[in-house]
Amino acid sequence: MQIIKNNIANILTIARLLLLPVIIALFFVEASWGGVAAWLSLIVYAAAAGTDFFDGYIARKLNQISDFGTFLDPISDKIFVSSIMILLVAFGRIEGLWLILVIVIFAREFMVSGLREFLGPKGIKVPVSKLAKYKTATQMLSLGFLIIGEYAPYALELGLVLLSLATILTLVTGVSYMVIGFKHMK
Repeated sequence: MQIIKNNIANILTIARLLLLPVIIALFFVEASWGGVAAWLSLIVYAAAAGTDFFDGYIARKLNQISDFGTFLDPISDKIFVSSIMILLVAFGRIEGLWLILVIVIFAREFMVSGLREFLGPKGIKVPVSKLAKYKTATQMLSLGFLIIGEYAPYALELGLVLLSLATILTLVTGVSYMVIGFKHMK
């Protein structure tokens, strides 16, 4: 029991990944269940997305910041968000020119991950900026609206507008991280 108490933040991070197959399954049963599956998917998604906030909050509050959590949390976020975006593309919620947003977000995530991997062995950390936290929150909110898509009035449109805003924040934070990185590459 003490192990669980001392690792609540890490358990929440892992829970985010464990909820992902449930969301994926609900996308595939949506055709036969109609809007019910989309709303259930949104509920599971909201719970999983909530773990992103609470794992960090709890880790700081209970002084449970660990190397494992520091390593796993950003990877968990990327797996979670990327998987949901791929689902949304596969199920036609993001299509046409809107796909550019997904490509930009993916490209930034790969670049920043590569930058951190390059700078890590040099003892240089690239901490998450406050603006990047807003980017993640906007991204997660947009994906929630896109999950319910056609089952709620204007959800698809609002989701795409929020995804556009998240993409702008993605570009701004990506450029700021790369500027930091280039200073250390000279």
